[in-house]
Amino acid sequence: MFATLKERAKANVIAVPIHTTTTVRALREAVATHYPALAPLMQQTLVAVNQEFAFNDDAVQPSDEVALFPPVSGGKS
Repeated sequence: MFATLKERAKANVIAVPIHTTTTVRALREAVATHYPALAPLMQQTLVAVNQEFAFNDDAVQPSDEVALFPPVSGGKS
């Protein structure tokens, strides 16, 4: 986890139990349930599965490495 997510979770790494193949959408919901402080950010959070960005309907296996990236804004226009 990075930036705002890490600060809200008060951890660099979190664990969310999944025992069968699931989707990114379901994983977001599980994170929100297990870590309520992260819930407000889950819909806008980017998810990477095994170092590749993933979409809501993409599969997540129990052995996959998942990274969560908070919504970002900024830059100069």
